[in-house]
Parts: sequence; C-alpha cells; structure tokens
Amino acid sequence: MKGFVIFGYLFLAMTVWADGDVFNYPLGPQTMEAFRATSARLADNPIVKGIFEQERVLNRFNRSLKSSGNFIIAAELGMVWETLEPFPSTLALGKDYLVQWRPGGQKTVLSAQGNETFIRLAEVLSAVFSGDTQGLMDNFEIYYSGSVSNWELGLLPLDRVIASFAVRIIMSGDSAIKSINISEQNGDVITYFMSNHSYPANLNENEKDFFSVP
Repeated sequence: MKGFVIFGYLFLAMTVWADGDVFNYPLGPQTMEAFRATSARLADNPIVKGIFEQERVLNRFNRSLKSSGNFIIAAELGMVWETLEPFPSTLALGKDYLVQWRPGGQKTVLSAQGNETFIRLAEVLSAVFSGDTQGLMDNFEIYYSGSVSNWELGLLPLDRVIASFAVRIIMSGDSAIKSINISEQNGDVITYFMSNHSYPANLNENEKDFFSVP
C-alpha cells in the first residue's frame, strides 16, 4: 500500500509538471507536503550567492533590456544585486531600507517610505529562502507544481503593495531558485535567471558592508 501511495504522488507530480502552467494547480492537500518540503530544502541554505542574468521586456516599446552580475541573498538581512553589465551599480535591499551604489563609490540610502514595493518584494524572497510558508500563504494565493527536485511556484499577490506592482510571480528551481519571473501591472515582464549558486556559512566583511546603513 505504501508503495502505491508513493507511486501516486510521483504520478501526480509528473502529470502536474507536464501540463506546463503552474496556475492550473492551486496549493492544496495533494501538493502541500511537497511545497513545505521545497521550502524547508531552500531554508537549509540561509546565505546564497551566485550569478544572475536579468531580462526586462518592455511591453509598451516592444523591446527588451538585459543586464547581468552577482547576487547575494541572506535570509536574515536581505539581498544584494551587483550589476556588472551593461552599467555597474549595486542595490542592497534590507528589511526597511535600500542602499544604492553608483560608479565612483557614490552611496545613496533610501528609507522604506516611498519604496514599499521593493521592500515587500525583498520580503517575499526572504520568506521563500527562510522557509516561511505561512508568510507566503498570508500574502499570496499560492500554486505549486512538480516535486522537491524540480518545482515551480506561482504567486498571485493578496498584499496591496505588491499587487500594485506585480500581477503575478513565478519561481522555479530544485535545491535552489533558478528563475524568478515577475509580470508587472504595466505589462512589462522581468525575468531573473540565477546560476553558479554557492552557500557560504557567513558573509565576508565586504559583503556585510552592503547591509550597513550609516
């Protein structure tokens, strides 16, 4: 009987994944266990570093913009996007602030007020990486397909701040997040492709400086 149940879950996962649209699969009793297991697996690595490629499709102008660089996601602190191409810049998103660096070392600190969207999106990723499933369920209508080793997560915002910016968010990955797709209210679409993941136990001193606010 146990083998039959396991086979049933595997068959369900294969069928869901084959369909190709995660929003056909609202989170429910059949997928809750896999969703929680995926969250727990991501939470095993509270610090993640890697390379990102970003593509923004501008719906109004029928063109796309691309950039690339390095990222750091620290579940307890926030995240850093260090853009190297086409123009160098660095953006750190903390729990209640944003810090931006321009070429030449110019540093600008922005408060959460007036930048709630960026802060809330940072909280979303922190919730995913820290395994905060309840936080996600409180702020999103959740969809899940696949399995712990090959999953896709769909999020429809319930939070008004995020909903004012994003229509939907789709993430995919395995033991790490490999892509993030954000469909904006204005019709634009942003996609992050993440690779070369590493999982250090601690941030070095230079990386800690990204999260320091004078």
